[in-house]
Amino acid sequence: MGKLFGTDGVRGIANKDLSPELAYKLGRVGGYFLTKGIKRPKMVVGMDTRISGDMLEGALSSGLNSAGIDVLYLGILPTPAVARMIKILGADGGVMITASHNPVEYNGIKFFNKDGLKLTDETEDSIEEYILNNIDIDHMPISGDLGRKIPIENPLRKYMDYLKGTIDVDLSGLKIALDCGNGAVYQAAPRLLHELGAQVYVIHNDPNGININVNCGSTKPEEIQKLVLETGADVGLSFDGDADRLIASDEKGNIVDGDHVLAICGTYLKEKGKLKNNTVVGTVMSNLGLDICLKENNIDIVKTNVGDRYVLEEMLKKGHSLGGEQSGHIIFLDYNTTGDGLLTAIQLLSVLKQKNTKLSELSAIMKNMPQVLVNAHVSESKKNDYLSDELIKNKIEEIEKHFNNNGRVLIRPSGTEPLVRVMIEGENQEEINFHAAQLAKLIEERLQ
Repeated sequence: MGKLFGTDGVRGIANKDLSPELAYKLGRVGGYFLTKGIKRPKMVVGMDTRISGDMLEGALSSGLNSAGIDVLYLGILPTPAVARMIKILGADGGVMITASHNPVEYNGIKFFNKDGLKLTDETEDSIEEYILNNIDIDHMPISGDLGRKIPIENPLRKYMDYLKGTIDVDLSGLKIALDCGNGAVYQAAPRLLHELGAQVYVIHNDPNGININVNCGSTKPEEIQKLVLETGADVGLSFDGDADRLIASDEKGNIVDGDHVLAICGTYLKEKGKLKNNTVVGTVMSNLGLDICLKENNIDIVKTNVGDRYVLEEMLKKGHSLGGEQSGHIIFLDYNTTGDGLLTAIQLLSVLKQKNTKLSELSAIMKNMPQVLVNAHVSESKKNDYLSDELIKNKIEEIEKHFNNNGRVLIRPSGTEPLVRVMIEGENQEEINFHAAQLAKLIEERLQ
């Protein structure tokens, strides 16, 4: 990875790491590389509910305008809505200003190309080279060739109408609990589900600029579990700040994560003859229970590195239609090019309605193998050294030998923090907790 772009765009503390000056340059340089050679280019721009969104959007849009690009301004919308609006409006690219599930002090800038896809590494490298070396683009339009900012009328309506077209059932009779995370889906989710006929109970849908993801949303699933039990809802739906992921709850208050959603929707799509290549794409972090479930239903699973961009790359390369992560990023490639929490929600609800059953019964198709994830705090400069440290390698081999093919160890460095994540799966929770704590302690000792 480069020094600006991480696994999901450019991200940092707003007005510090991610300054208005940097946002302006990203708009000017990034917009230029995305729309080079296009006459009168236009790009959509949306944002989540963070207080820093206005500041960064103004700077970014100025940068785009200075490169002769019209900004089709969408206001507050989910990330997947921004990706979809590129196609709906016939734009040449788009930008979402969000830091997803991160705390409010963070923000980020995420580019999409004309197909609604994240940028290639090559394009990101070109943008970085200019910005980090303080090189300006050789393009200085004047007079009528400057870009304008054009507010789009009711983009939320356009997005909701598109989502409605992806299912052919109404949701009348369903009671749905919603946690909007005080984020970008705070209007879209309640309105869409209400229009589809559901009875809706909503919390955390009153964003004030500083309460996004604060003790709510998909990173705080206890909130939706509690609301489901309090209201007697059939389903609970919880979104993160930019609504590209979904964590659900069944009617008993049990969490239904991304792996279970893949199991439910994957087997249903297979039944209907709509699961392309008879394959679901997961990641190395997908629970072994998903492998077992899909195998029992004669469905293949392909594993990628962690990150929805890697899931999407595999889906595009091989023509698969369903993929995602345990964290709730689910991609229905027939409908959108990115993880989409609200799309995932209505696809899941559609299966529930068609099957005329309870979510707990649907979710029971997959049984989770016990899993533990422990963070080892290490030196930033050494977080990749676990690959070459003999003591760590020997310890991993020792644990896996002990499991005798009935468990696994997965080690990976964090992309954004000085951490090495230790994930162990096995048949006994106490046993895997013990081994994970031991291994994490060894990694911390060796990689300081």
